[in-house]
Amino acid sequence: MSTPLTAEAIDAAVTERLARRPWPVTRLRTDAEVSFEFFPTATEAGAASLRDCSRQLDQLSPSFFSVTYGAGGSTRDRTNDTIANVRASTSSDVAAHLTCVASTKDEVDNVIDSYHASGIRRIVALRGDTPEGADETVSGYADAVALVEGIRSRADGSSFDISVAAYPETHPKAKSRAHDIENLKRKIDAGADRAITQFFFETDEYFRFVDECRAAGISAPIVPGIMPITSFERVSGFAARCGTSIPAWMPELFEGLDEAPEIHALIAATVAAEQCRRLAEHGVRQFHFYTMNKPELTLAVCRTLGLQPNVGSVQAAAAS
Repeated sequence: MSTPLTAEAIDAAVTERLARRPWPVTRLRTDAEVSFEFFPTATEAGAASLRDCSRQLDQLSPSFFSVTYGAGGSTRDRTNDTIANVRASTSSDVAAHLTCVASTKDEVDNVIDSYHASGIRRIVALRGDTPEGADETVSGYADAVALVEGIRSRADGSSFDISVAAYPETHPKAKSRAHDIENLKRKIDAGADRAITQFFFETDEYFRFVDECRAAGISAPIVPGIMPITSFERVSGFAARCGTSIPAWMPELFEGLDEAPEIHALIAATVAAEQCRRLAEHGVRQFHFYTMNKPELTLAVCRTLGLQPNVGSVQAAAAS
């Protein structure tokens, strides 16, 4: 077991490491709007932890929480349980993810209708990755464009707020960058209200992507997805699978910190805060955080954006 670091040692290590990063540290207060993403829990302990996480983040009055959904409905029950858990624990809206791959139209339509019947009015519409062993030839909604059209075609379809995915560094399976942007335009034209991006670390890639989207006629909000690094190894694996590039300076910044969680957390919070600061300086006011069901780093970054806990929410959380 490693010996706990003193406050002085932590400060010295953080100062030395941050001297290598490319951005200055600047406190920034903005009129930011935030949303937070969770994944379904599989155990009662995980559900209890998520209740605590969602209550802490609810103090920041987010626009909504979102809960992911396995392609082909592979986590459908756990997603529904997690949505119910978050709704019971917080006062904020919840957006339910919905995928269409390896599912029939009737199956997907039934989920849409069940969401509406339960009071959910926000959906994150995605094609989804095909689950291992699933039948991709199932006759259903072909892609996210068709899914958005399907949601809007339901009797209550106009009541939904629909978000879709966007990829600043291009979807790994896209034919080309231009084709990927055209596909996003089709999703927006089909009735989506906004796009939420895959997480990224090269902020210039986001700016370039937004410029190209505007030039292509996409006027809907393109909300940046922010991934505070709870584990550099884990996030690197995610990045490799989804086509997100890791900046050359980042591996060295986190090198050797597995045994120094205090330093890892401080570095991770600073990196994400500086990314948000730079985005905000360019006019971005909406941020979507991939929380990994952990509140601490996201709370720290949101404080640097000027978001303060709602006093009423803090008192309610303390009493629950």
